[in-house]
Amino acid sequence: MSALVCFRDVGFSYQGCAAKALEGVSFEVERGEACALVGPNGCGKSTALRLLVGLDYPSQGTVQVDGFVVDASTMSNRADAKRLRQRVGLVFQDPEVQLFCPTVADEVAFGPRQMGLLEEEIDVRVADCLRMFDLEHLASRAPWRLSGGEKRRCAIACVVSLAPDILCLDEPTNGLDDKSYELVVTFLRSFVKAGKTVLVATHDKAFVQAISAREIRL
Repeated sequence: MSALVCFRDVGFSYQGCAAKALEGVSFEVERGEACALVGPNGCGKSTALRLLVGLDYPSQGTVQVDGFVVDASTMSNRADAKRLRQRVGLVFQDPEVQLFCPTVADEVAFGPRQMGLLEEEIDVRVADCLRMFDLEHLASRAPWRLSGGEKRRCAIACVVSLAPDILCLDEPTNGLDDKSYELVVTFLRSFVKAGKTVLVATHDKAFVQAISAREIRL
């Protein structure tokens, strides 16, 4: 069986930047595995996650998710793009990038609602995610009034509400207090135990060990 995620000789440069963000990068991630992209600042960890979810496209090489090639051509098909983004979820390094709805509950419901799910199913997903990340008491609060750790938990809950097969997180422990840290670690362990896949970009060595992630050094 082929790997779920496959990078083959991937290169990428941001427009207007002479230096390459990625050059000749190859790695694989299997189903039901936790992996951590590690390395110094500027080595391309965040860029790799963006390529995986189709926010950017490689200038060389290939990125594949379960055999689906993620590039400008395939992602121009709206149905294919929607399927990929339902399967692969990304939590950005800055949670405020993802939060724009009036309340926390609205934030968590936004993705499932865009998927066209029935309201009954949306209500179940929202309730589950709020409980999972200890956000029930904050359901009616405006996201901009949350603490840094609460915003990060909310951003993760928003992506988890889509029930992705692959969960990507960019520096997920930034700004987390001890309680939030344990909530995130416990969730990711259970997520992988359920057969799902986790790919994180992080400098946090203790976190990598806590979720038993295999290191991929860039």
